[in-house]
This record gives sequence, structure tokens and C-alpha cells, in this order.
Amino acid sequence: MKKGVLYMIPSPIAAGAETDALTERVREVLGRLDHFIAEDVRTVRRFISKAATGRDIGTLCFAELNEHTRPEELEVLIAPLLAGQDAGMVSEAGLPGIADPGADLVLLCHRHGIRVVPLSGPSSLLMALMASGLNGQSFAFNGYLPVKPPERAKAIRRLEQRASTERQSQIFIETPYRNVRVLEDVMSACRAGTLLTVAADISGPAEFIRTMTVGEWRKAPAPPIHKVPAVFVIL
Repeated sequence: MKKGVLYMIPSPIAAGAETDALTERVREVLGRLDHFIAEDVRTVRRFISKAATGRDIGTLCFAELNEHTRPEELEVLIAPLLAGQDAGMVSEAGLPGIADPGADLVLLCHRHGIRVVPLSGPSSLLMALMASGLNGQSFAFNGYLPVKPPERAKAIRRLEQRASTERQSQIFIETPYRNVRVLEDVMSACRAGTLLTVAADISGPAEFIRTMTVGEWRKAPAPPIHKVPAVFVIL
């Protein structure tokens, strides 16, 4: 039996962002799929409705994949694909599989010989790097930093050392309600001459992107990053 295709479908990265920028390819795929694997089903239902695909949301099948999904549940999620039906994976925001729990399912699809098709869309990580003025030739995404302050400070210093010795931009993110504390830790742990980009609410109505030295950040007004999705880059 011919297997289905897993489409990696991008979604807006800012809360309340419009879907006008969706490519025709994304709209076409949204308009014909019946099965969706979502980080948050409610978010994806709204996303499909706003994309004006003309689909009756009640006729579509949704399965949830998030940080609570157990490894043994992944086989259930790919059952429609193994049965020959196409499916779409949609993240809470941005690109599925990037800073997102979808990677394990994608790897499982490869192991089962299921074709995976990535569709183009916004990535807050690359958009932050694009607008940073920092090294876009060599960079690393480090995900989330440790939660406990002592370990987080050590991690920040390690990233700063790598940025300095390798001239490699170091990108990391944080849960929005911890943004302010993380920024304080960066300013405390890093040298005054280290460059820091803070990018918040990218593509949203309150978008804020600025690069300064840590020394300049220490003297500047606090950026509007409390409880807002943000990306940090140091070099």
C-alpha cells in the first residue's frame, strides 16, 4: 500500500498575526488535508479557519503532539500515514520540528519510509538572526537555558565563551514569563563588550528588535519582553 505524505506546515509566529502571508502552496495543502497533528489543537483549528480554506473544521481529524506525548503514542499518530492518507503537522507557532516537539515524529516517519515535505514559512530564530547584525555565517541554536539561576548563569558564560572564541552567534530562547530574569542574568554574567540582540514579538504588532553591547543594555531602559515570545542572540 502506498503511504501518505507528512506535510510540515508553518503557522504565524506572533499572537493575533494575520494569515495573509501564507504561500499558495500552504493554502493548497491546508485545503485538502483531513488529518492534522498539532501541538495545540485549539490553535490549529483557529489557524485553519483564519486561512479561509473553506473547510468545515468539524469534518477534520486532529491529534495532539506535545511535550507530554509518550514515545509509544507516536506509532498511533502515524497510523493514517501508514494507511495511505496524507497528514499535516502544525506547531503552536512558526515551523514545526524547530524548537518544537515534532522532531521525534518526523524521525519515526523516516524510519517507516514516509515522505516528509517541509513547506516554507516564518522562523523567529532566523528572523532574529537576520535582523541582529551578528554573524549569520556561523551560528548555533541552543534552545532553552537551565531554569535554576546558578546553572543558567554558567550556561550563559559558556555560550559567551563559544561566541568569543569561535565568532559564532549563539541563539537561545526562554519561556516568556522568564524573559526578564534571563535578560538580567545575561547582563550580569556577560562582559560589557559582548553583543546582545533581543528580539521580541517578531512579526507582531509590538515587534522589538535591537542589538547593543551588554554594557549599553545595562544603561538602557528595560525592553518590552515580559510574557512576550522572545529570541536572544549573543556574540
